Amino acid sequence: MAKVCMMEKSKRPPKFEVRLHNRCKLCGRPRGYLRKFGICRVCFRSLALSGQIPGVTKSSW
Repeated sequence: MAKVCMMEKSKRPPKFEVRLHNRCKLCGRPRGYLRKFGICRVCFRSLALSGQIPGVTKSSW
């Protein structure tokens, strides 16, 4: 789990636009962020496996 203070800090608008840092909307994780979905890879996998993200299926070959 991410630090609560860092999650709150990332919600504020940055002083300069280049200081913007992406965080997961669900858990606040700063790494492994998927821009297309706005969540981290851990949350993405759990939501995709439960079928809550439309159009995403587990690949197999």
